[in-house]
Amino acid sequence: MHNILGKEHKTNEMGNESRVPEQVIYVCTGDKCKKRGGKELAKFFKSSIKDNKLQKKAEVIKTDCTDRCKFGPVVCFQPQNEWHLQLDVFRAEVLFREKALAQKEQG
Repeated sequence: MHNILGKEHKTNEMGNESRVPEQVIYVCTGDKCKKRGGKELAKFFKSSIKDNKLQKKAEVIKTDCTDRCKFGPVVCFQPQNEWHLQLDVFRAEVLFREKALAQKEQG
């Protein structure tokens, strides 16, 4: 891993570079979280990133079960290591503004 202009990049064995996003949003889409809105949350975050032109700074990753089924849907923001339980779209909008849009304003 090396740093180019303040951004971390990884180079694979083929010599191709892959950027490391500043903000990663992990959304559990295991069975129970999916039924409780996890799939819709992932779609919301992905479209919000695209609408705000943050594709180079933020990324959404859908995960399998995080073993927090009683608290689903579950979303984790990295690098802050903030876990949000029983998240709905209204709260997701607030978090997106606080986390991802803050990244946009900084850079």
